[in-house]
Amino acid sequence: MGHRYVADLITGRVFSLPGTATALDAARLMAEMNIGAILIVEEARLKGIFTERDAVRRIMSEGRDPGITPLSGVMTGNPTVATPQVSAVEALRTMREGGFRHLPVVEHGDVCGIISIRDFVGAEFREVDDQLRYASL
Repeated sequence: MGHRYVADLITGRVFSLPGTATALDAARLMAEMNIGAILIVEEARLKGIFTERDAVRRIMSEGRDPGITPLSGVMTGNPTVATPQVSAVEALRTMREGGFRHLPVVEHGDVCGIISIRDFVGAEFREVDDQLRYASL
């Protein structure tokens, strides 16, 4: 297997909502499309990301009403991003070190896509594991 890049991992449509949409809107879209994250985009610019983890930690565990809670108040703002030219291994390392499972892909301020931990293959996991293990010695 040759080295892959983030551009090679981007597939399908990007699902986004504005920050004024509710957490319930996001949850319904995520369930309908069988996805784990929604990008928050306003005026064609990435403002944040809302994930299943955000729903649990910032809404359910706090007893908030998802039907009236705007995404702008529960999203992860200014998320870490990758460009399409970043190697898949570097993107995976960024995700592993940051403890997140979704990574928006942005180029020149424009959203190109989103990648998920599920998009990587075993060889990329092994390489990152080796890098992280070596770094901790």
